[in-house]
Amino acid sequence: MFTPRDKNIDGLIEQLSALQQGLHGNDFLLTWDKTEADLKAVMLAAEILQALHWQGKSARSFNHGLAISIFRDNSTRTRFSFASAASLLGLTLSELDEVKSQVAHGETVRETANMISFLTEVIGIRDDMYPGEGHTYMLEVAQAVEQGHKEGLLPSRPTLVNLQCDLDHPTQSLADLLKLKDYFGGLENLKGKKIAMSWAYSPSYGKPLSVPQGVINLMSRFGMEVVLAHPEGYDLLPETLLTAQDFAKKSGGSFRLTHDMKDAFDNADVVYPKSWAPMAVMQKRTELLKAGDKQGLVDLEKHCLAENAKHTNWECTEEMMRLTKDGNALYEHCLPADITDVSCKQGEVSKSVFERYRYHTYQEAGFKPYVIAAMIFMSKIAHPAQKLKSFL
Repeated sequence: MFTPRDKNIDGLIEQLSALQQGLHGNDFLLTWDKTEADLKAVMLAAEILQALHWQGKSARSFNHGLAISIFRDNSTRTRFSFASAASLLGLTLSELDEVKSQVAHGETVRETANMISFLTEVIGIRDDMYPGEGHTYMLEVAQAVEQGHKEGLLPSRPTLVNLQCDLDHPTQSLADLLKLKDYFGGLENLKGKKIAMSWAYSPSYGKPLSVPQGVINLMSRFGMEVVLAHPEGYDLLPETLLTAQDFAKKSGGSFRLTHDMKDAFDNADVVYPKSWAPMAVMQKRTELLKAGDKQGLVDLEKHCLAENAKHTNWECTEEMMRLTKDGNALYEHCLPADITDVSCKQGEVSKSVFERYRYHTYQEAGFKPYVIAAMIFMSKIAHPAQKLKSFL
């Protein structure tokens, strides 16, 4: 079996050095704010860092410094991926617990951002639950550390990495894309491939919109035929649909919306069945949380679960998979999946389908630590190809 241990690192470094990218000194917040060259550079750096690790070579790039994580939502894969990335590069991880910090006593974002940044190289933030807030908060932190650096308070400006916000989940979608690159043998082989980004039934509500929004905006940039499927009313943010359409036109791919899961799965090369809450629900939930309306939240959850229950047939089953290209499309998921008769009575995917593709989903998740490390590395290292060469 071909593994990252077998990759030609010299060849990947040559490809990286040929790219005219602009990642150095910049944050990584949204994939659609980056050029195609930037995205390719992050993926190449991730592949190189992964191969170095598998070959037992050090990629330690820092002698000291902190990697600060701020998680405002629960996390397993992204939390440990960020910790792994920090360790790989030689940084010390420190998690900011806002409940235990002075944030709980009214400390401002500007003050907090500067106080945690005196020896910090990177700040990773996950703030994904409230439309209109997560990305805005990240921009506020970025502005604060920029000001602190310009005023001479900070010796260097920490890089910000989006570990998931209300708009995008770039570390996840780039890991998804790396899996596709690996599976199909190159980014150039993705052109014309059909990917179904589909809503799927879940016995819970309130799941963020950022994964489907990230997927449709990233895969449409590489010439894929992207189909977004969801029941009526389970809308994403309108602006993310417009950018996906624009990217599809520029890449020679396509993007369309359907309210039929079977239509999306028909002859698909890749399927990504994943539950999310309707945009309007997430907005209402935000209002109720801000108002401290506990009964309103209980009522909203009841309503949403009742709506979800109308669409239990939106499940990735063996029957649905038979509709895909040769009945053998690649199944992707950001994990954890709601697996029927395993993690829940009925969920996003049947037990047999998930088990058949379990290795692939784990491999997909395994790219994420290196994607995060690559984002940090490319932002902080002025001559990345030269530095990577020195690890050989």
